Amino acid sequence: MRFIPVLLALALTTGPALAQCGGSFSSFVSGLKSEALSRGYDKALVDSFFSGVQQDGKVLSADRAQGVFQKPFIDFSRRLISQNRIDTGKAMARKHSATFDRIEREYGVSRGVLLAFWAFETDYGGFQGNFNTLNALVTLSHDCRRPELFRPQIFAALELARLGDFDPRRTTGAWAGEIGMVQMLPQDILDNGVDADGDGKVSLKTSAADALVSGGKMLSHLGWQPGQPWLQEVRIPASLDLSITGPAHKRSVSDWAAMGVKPRSGQLANGALQASILLPQGHKGPAFIAYPNFDVYFEWNQSFVYVLTAAYFATRLEGAQVYNAGNPAPGLNGSQMKQLQQKLQARGHDVGKVDGILGAKTRLAVQAEQQRLGLPADAWPTPTLLNKL
Repeated sequence: MRFIPVLLALALTTGPALAQCGGSFSSFVSGLKSEALSRGYDKALVDSFFSGVQQDGKVLSADRAQGVFQKPFIDFSRRLISQNRIDTGKAMARKHSATFDRIEREYGVSRGVLLAFWAFETDYGGFQGNFNTLNALVTLSHDCRRPELFRPQIFAALELARLGDFDPRRTTGAWAGEIGMVQMLPQDILDNGVDADGDGKVSLKTSAADALVSGGKMLSHLGWQPGQPWLQEVRIPASLDLSITGPAHKRSVSDWAAMGVKPRSGQLANGALQASILLPQGHKGPAFIAYPNFDVYFEWNQSFVYVLTAAYFATRLEGAQVYNAGNPAPGLNGSQMKQLQQKLQARGHDVGKVDGILGAKTRLAVQAEQQRLGLPADAWPTPTLLNKL
């Protein structure tokens, strides 16, 4: 089962000004057609492309039903990482060894990284989604939650159709418009699609080589530093200043080492690299050091718990041991998290949407309030913090 859709998109320019979202769906589609014509596309192509496009209520339901992101890291990672996924990943690494060698040679992206995405996105290609891609993109663009994210993808899909690489009636994928084994949006396919198997087509749904090499190129495009690490489990000393932990706080690896941070196994990376200490469930839970490449994960998906799980799974696929779960303090349920976010907002903190998800902004606000109240400032919200607020 595919648990989580990926929102890959970068902030993309849209050419002419955005038409307003919402309103009559047919009028909205007419506006899209007018914009496509203004971009210079042939009228016959535009008419054919948008002919029969429909609003998909199941897409909207999926967009609003992402409760899995409310789970804490330990629960979330245990749900996504199974022995079967590990065993299959290792088998896929052997089967596609030449492809992974090429990716590492050309883009410097380690095989575990792409294997983890491949596993989480589509169970190694087995579950790629059956939503009509054009319907999904137009539905999400018409919806007023995040039109700026999805609308540019409609015109990217139109360009793919012009090139013969997208069928508006038959192309299917995830509810959020991603296509293929590693789930790439149309603009990402335009920018990074690679015909790796040499058959003259970029076939992300049927060719593992095309999908994996395209994914490697995309990560490189997003800023992946060749040959560098991304995540490593560590032990932190009791004396560590917790207020400087979290993805927003970076120090050199040498500085962290001087403060007593030690790798659970192996050695820390180059001491000159900037890194963060991540405590996804507080100072009594798992601890990781995140290197610069970890930041690239947030260009693939903006959920902290997903990103950390994907990055950790990549290390597991390359031989890392199971993390030490520790004994984290009890966290908050979804209702309590919403209460916390409301209280944080009342104190002037920007937590984004009150959605019960412990995202980056909520973590920063929690950490600030913990520090103010004299609690361990590890960004892990507890009932004690909620009560004190």
